[in-house]
Amino acid sequence: MKFQGIAADNLAEMYRLAAERYGDRPAFASRIRKGVYQPVSYRDLYDFGLYLGSALIELGVNARDHVALLADNRVEWNIADYAILMCGAADVPRGTDLTNQEIEYILQHSDAKVAFVESARLLERVIRIMPKLDHVEHLILMDPKAEPARGVLGLYDMVERGKELRTQGNRLIEERMAQISPDDLFTLIYTSGTTGTPKGVQLTHANMASQVRNLPFPLEPDDRLLSILPVWHSYERIFHMIAVSNGCCTYFTSLRTLGDDLKAVKPTIMASAPRLWENLYLKIKKNVSDSHWIRRGLFRAAYFSSRMVKGSLFFFQRKEMDVEGRSFFETATKALTGALKIVLFLPPYVALNAVVLEKLRQVVGGSFKGTVSGGGALQPHVDEFFNYIGIPVKEGYGLTETSPVAAVRTLERLVIGTVGPLYPETELRIIDLNTGDVLYPDPSRRGEGRGLKGEIHLRGPQVMKGYYKNPEATARVLKEGWFNTGDIGMYTFNDCLKIMGRSKDTIVLLNGENLEPIPIEAKLCESSLVDQCMVVGQDRKHLGALVVPSLEGFEAAGIKEDTLAGLASRQDAIRMIRDEAKRLISSDNGFKKFEHLHDLRLLDKAFEVGDEMTNTFKIKRHVVDEKYHHLINEIFKG
Repeated sequence: MKFQGIAADNLAEMYRLAAERYGDRPAFASRIRKGVYQPVSYRDLYDFGLYLGSALIELGVNARDHVALLADNRVEWNIADYAILMCGAADVPRGTDLTNQEIEYILQHSDAKVAFVESARLLERVIRIMPKLDHVEHLILMDPKAEPARGVLGLYDMVERGKELRTQGNRLIEERMAQISPDDLFTLIYTSGTTGTPKGVQLTHANMASQVRNLPFPLEPDDRLLSILPVWHSYERIFHMIAVSNGCCTYFTSLRTLGDDLKAVKPTIMASAPRLWENLYLKIKKNVSDSHWIRRGLFRAAYFSSRMVKGSLFFFQRKEMDVEGRSFFETATKALTGALKIVLFLPPYVALNAVVLEKLRQVVGGSFKGTVSGGGALQPHVDEFFNYIGIPVKEGYGLTETSPVAAVRTLERLVIGTVGPLYPETELRIIDLNTGDVLYPDPSRRGEGRGLKGEIHLRGPQVMKGYYKNPEATARVLKEGWFNTGDIGMYTFNDCLKIMGRSKDTIVLLNGENLEPIPIEAKLCESSLVDQCMVVGQDRKHLGALVVPSLEGFEAAGIKEDTLAGLASRQDAIRMIRDEAKRLISSDNGFKKFEHLHDLRLLDKAFEVGDEMTNTFKIKRHVVDEKYHHLINEIFKG
């Protein structure tokens, strides 16, 4: 596909070209009330950026300085982003759901000179920690309805000052834009984490420019995007950049207003998280189950015939996942079976598609070209459901460190169960976790190593520059340009990437929350009833735990058993450890709600070195996940 959007070496230049090409077309739109949106044009947004950027330069912001941007999705976020990048600085974005400790750490560690703050409430918190900040010289309040505190600047006051400067002939910002190098930072994103200190991911203009120019599906200026994920996160942000490059309008929405906005905006594409589609799936299923028996029967017939027809078409289009490499006989058999299904079920599918499934597609506005789901894995049944009823869900994969997209499904390569083919210009290696050998690509292996599971390493123009002021952490994950993702996966025989787990400790919940399991495990092991434990929950709604109980601890508590198997089978032992988990992993002990344990299971065998543990007594999480997958599934059944 030929790239149709604006290609530029740096984002400031892309913003300038977008203003010239798309002019009065709407760039972003804020919700005023149900069905009513206030747009800002590409030309006006660029002018706002010029004005605010000129005022920032007067304020003392130099090229390559860092400017914090503490706000959620709103037009003022984009105005501030334009201004910061156009004056040659890099932004340090984060949402408003920060703790005071996180605010202090990010502002101090990033060396931010200026901080944009969204609301008066957040401003009060930032002001309280100002005495602890060595670098922040100015605070700018973004909310136009709030009155800035003494000594605090207002964003639109700054815009007016910049407008005045430019009326007087000030053109310093154009000089700054001309000096921006592709290797300059455009952003410094601090990854989420509950242990120690978050790491600052350094992304360059070249990183993001590569994501924009390599977009593997077409967008047109008439496309409408709905923005619901946090814009400070690289995943939502790339969608904003892609929209700007292609002249689309991005509408801001929220979970509270999403239903109305889907109907009013009729979006053609959006970035999304798995939780959104799971909630929508449950809502549809409930509506069906509560309906008249005739409607229930029509839905089941429509969905079944759609599965038969589309499932068969996916096979013929090479969209059916192949992790083993089929023989000629297997391929011929599946082809014959698929052809038979199409012949039998195409008539009812055509009839019921218009009557039943089209109404379901109206739930997302009726104009949907598709969504890219990221930030966690889609549950297989949810993935299949939407793709079979005609709402294309293009699951993607990446990390903040890869700007973020490393692989993504397209309509042509929509292989359910995978995250699609690699993003253009991206290289992949699958590494054996035990030996360090390259499993894929290896010409000596069948299929060059396709279908073999190992650790995912990536190389490409989207890979980060490194972690800010943390060369040790950078060296651990970046070697000769190859980034160790810490994820486990395989490359399928139809050339798509399948994610199968994590070798790193970080857990990503279904709603996109990132957390570190080690502090939770350490706290739980403070109980005399617990010998060892491992927290689980990757791509789930909640956390759970596998627990090796302590024979000695339970004996002291009055429950004597000679074996772990005997202890693990006792309901009173399970109940006691559940109570311990609620007591220890609680808000009172500093754990956030999403870090609380949903349920747990007791193991009848301790973790051992050479099996579930390394020689340094670290848990091999991928081994435990595979060995006890049946117990893990039990934890999350409810």
